[in-house]
Amino acid sequence: MARYVFITGGVVSSLGKGLASAALGALLQARGFSVRLRKLDPYLNVDPGTMSPFEHGEVFVTDDGAETDLDLGHYERFTGVACRKTDSVSSGRIYSNVLEKERRGEYLGKTIQVIPHVTNEIKDFIAVGDDEVDFMLCEIGGTVGDIEGLPFFEAIRQFAQDRPRGQCIFMHLTLLPYLAASGELKTKPTQHSVKELRSIGLQPDVLVCRSEHPIPDKERAKIALFCNVRPDAVIPAYDLKSIYEAPLAYHRVGLDQAVLDAFGISPAPKPDMTRWEDVMDRLSNAEGEVRVAIVGKYVQLEDAYKSIAEALTHGGMANRVRVKAEWIDAEIFEREDPAPHLERFNAILVPGGFGERGTEGKIRAAQYAREKGIPYLGICLGMQMAVIEAARNLAGVTDAGSEEFDHEAGKKRFTPVVYHLKEWVQGNHRVERKVSDDKGGTMRLGAYDAVLKDGSKVAEVYGATNIEERHRHRYEVDVKYRDKLETCGLVFSGMSPDGRLPEIVEHKGHPWFIGVQFHPELKSKPFAPHPLFAGFVKAAKEQSRLV
Repeated sequence: MARYVFITGGVVSSLGKGLASAALGALLQARGFSVRLRKLDPYLNVDPGTMSPFEHGEVFVTDDGAETDLDLGHYERFTGVACRKTDSVSSGRIYSNVLEKERRGEYLGKTIQVIPHVTNEIKDFIAVGDDEVDFMLCEIGGTVGDIEGLPFFEAIRQFAQDRPRGQCIFMHLTLLPYLAASGELKTKPTQHSVKELRSIGLQPDVLVCRSEHPIPDKERAKIALFCNVRPDAVIPAYDLKSIYEAPLAYHRVGLDQAVLDAFGISPAPKPDMTRWEDVMDRLSNAEGEVRVAIVGKYVQLEDAYKSIAEALTHGGMANRVRVKAEWIDAEIFEREDPAPHLERFNAILVPGGFGERGTEGKIRAAQYAREKGIPYLGICLGMQMAVIEAARNLAGVTDAGSEEFDHEAGKKRFTPVVYHLKEWVQGNHRVERKVSDDKGGTMRLGAYDAVLKDGSKVAEVYGATNIEERHRHRYEVDVKYRDKLETCGLVFSGMSPDGRLPEIVEHKGHPWFIGVQFHPELKSKPFAPHPLFAGFVKAAKEQSRLV
């Protein structure tokens, strides 16, 4: 039966609970334990799939097709453990399950209440798969004191009481603000946050205190005294140059030891930090720099492309170069010539997105990369824009476009080289979709196989001809244009196993121009960079030497 660490946050949001959870998971792995991480989000959306990237950052997709919070991306990148549908839940999903059970009569006519029905549903979710691992790390979204989070806090209080003594501990992240006028760190917000936590029946075993300044021993002792925590369980968390320094940094200040002590695991296995020392060596001792332009539509919020930014960093590690990524709003290219903006870059990446806004700019970015021989990686919509560009400028389909844009405008304006995907094969059954279907959870989601063409650039990159990648899309390149496009040099080098859905295109004769319908960034890790990103950065490195 797994031991549980419940991670909560206080004082302010965005303190780095997800990163601390992921780093702790990596540290427990380094000591030889198996781990799984979970996220419990108090918002009422059933899942983040329909939430704007401006609201919530990117949507992370699991192999089994769950649309989840971006923190699950941190969990996978730090532990290498593939997340599942059972590793992410929201208040909306919990309440939806409870109401469905009530409709089916499963509560036998009882009055449905937050306690016990909602809290029992949360506890059932927490307990899934607890016989599979040594440690289950459960992060509660939001901040203690939020009204939405109360059922989750009550559920984890009950859960800890239900389990044998010593099987659950609580880790709380807070902020120690620094007052420049008086030149001191203030512990009072942390004290109040812990007081709030204790008022709902939760006593933290480990306190992680974010601070921009060193925390004196005197202040740590004060926090321990007033928050009823052992002094060696008050863990400082300082700002880092890279998130990948977190496992080593947290290990230095004793986070993993404090957690193991709280469980009474002594003596604990010694950690093997070789993996993370190598990661930091590659980051810190880069032998050059490449500049990559990311031409997107959600560039005002970098979290909207979180996995892409991290996968580029991993690609840099694989090639021992530093990747300097710059975000460029695709709409600029609808008004201005792309050349002055793009000529200083060694490679161009066009990521996914939804809706017509900015797409003409993405098409022009793809055209610039093709014509100038600049390495190009198009992901999801970025691949579709590269296909539309080739159709318009090489294959003579001058009004080529996507059905998505016509659906959005409510009138037909384009020849649909990209169409709404109405059916596809998933496993051994066929999935069907209509344009009028609900938006949430209706895309082609999760891991699907693809077959790569022998001798293609992409087969060389992967070193294989059969791959599995994660998808999140409802529009697809129409295979009926394949012959016309291939005649013009745009090769369909990856297809679904049944040969009906284009997965990868590449320009013949171009140094490195690849578009993929899936999201390779979701499977990249610092200690195992994704082949496409490693290859893309390698091509950018070679391009930088030509300039």
